[in-house]
Amino acid sequence: MDARTPAQPCLLEVSNCRQAYHKDANADLVVLDGVNLRLREGEIVGLLGRSGSGKSTLLRIVSGLLKPTAGDVTWRGKRLDGPADGVAMVFQSFALFPWLTVQENVELGLEARGVARVEREKRAEDAIDLIGLGGFESAYPKELSGGMRQRVGLARALVVYPDLLLMDEPFSALDVLTAETLRTDLIDLWSEGKLPVKSVLMVTHNIEEAVLMCDRILVFSSNPGRVASELTVPFKHPRNRLDPDFRQMVDDIYALMTRRAVPEPRAATAPPISPLAMSLPRVGTNIMSGLLETLAADPYHGRADLPALAASLQYEADELLPLGETLQLLQLAVLEEGDIALTDLGRRYVEADTDERKQIFADALRAHVPLVKMIRQVLDERWNHRASAVRFRDELEDHMSPDYAADTLRTVIGWGRYAELFSYDEEAEQFSLEDIA
Repeated sequence: MDARTPAQPCLLEVSNCRQAYHKDANADLVVLDGVNLRLREGEIVGLLGRSGSGKSTLLRIVSGLLKPTAGDVTWRGKRLDGPADGVAMVFQSFALFPWLTVQENVELGLEARGVARVEREKRAEDAIDLIGLGGFESAYPKELSGGMRQRVGLARALVVYPDLLLMDEPFSALDVLTAETLRTDLIDLWSEGKLPVKSVLMVTHNIEEAVLMCDRILVFSSNPGRVASELTVPFKHPRNRLDPDFRQMVDDIYALMTRRAVPEPRAATAPPISPLAMSLPRVGTNIMSGLLETLAADPYHGRADLPALAASLQYEADELLPLGETLQLLQLAVLEEGDIALTDLGRRYVEADTDERKQIFADALRAHVPLVKMIRQVLDERWNHRASAVRFRDELEDHMSPDYAADTLRTVIGWGRYAELFSYDEEAEQFSLEDIA
């Protein structure tokens, strides 16, 4: 099945897809914008990007579970209006019913379709054998390892003989070795033509996983989610992670994902973008210090190749890139073409003692994180040097989702405490300048 050709029939087409959620009295929260996708029979396509880039939302739209705000979804040549027939999904959380056996969990989809008992028992047994769980038909989910439970989820999806198999980060909840085994088994079945599906569309934030499994990769940018790049993977299965061309493609994708987007031109009449529209990831100061120290030490001496660094630290791109971008925001490091390098300020930070590090960090926060600057300014101006966190959370929610606003505020609380720019009372949800030198 490696001989994929453009002449294969088109199963799915997404045209100018937009997904936005209305926020009272505020601008709509746009999750996806202008997304186009074509999926042909006989290919595995990966949606690669950060958490929050809208990949899982697109998967729900493709399945027919979510109607897009704008744009069209065509399934087998007809406009999709409701759940798609011939589509099955595998989730990262297993989603098994704990009170049902393996056999019963796998049969569920067939039972819902009214398949006769004898037929569904046979098809379930065949699917269980196919994914390597023969002999466990009578076991309950609590008796299975995480990898075995995910195999049950895979069998449950395959037993309905779907034309399209959707996979939403199916290996992210598994340990490294279990995930690798399951990926390899799945690709072997696909290559041998044993999977009863015509195409696979998978969401991942693991770059190596995408290059290892997919025929094409759509790299998503964030805020809102868009297809930033489309890549064809030229390697035949089975693929060798150590092959120089494989490594180069991984490097190239890291470079794509760390490249700064060019801001779109704005109309002269458009309102200015608020500095508070900057969402921040949950990155702690300890892990930032650790990465800076790692970069400064052997074997990196101030500069590291991101894929090699990720492998060394056992980080995925979704963990390492937000960390690198945070250091870049604070001008402690710079991301360029798939590398991360210390700045002069970053080197000063590594060489400094604890008090000097806090001062460097505090200065960087004031200069580059508007929310920190605003909180400290409000505290300085008030007679009692106190301010409710609710006020700042509400302002953030004018520009981002409540989840992003909560994450951004938690991040800023941690950073500000470390830098001794303010203190925070968790119970009262209140900032203050108490105990601040």
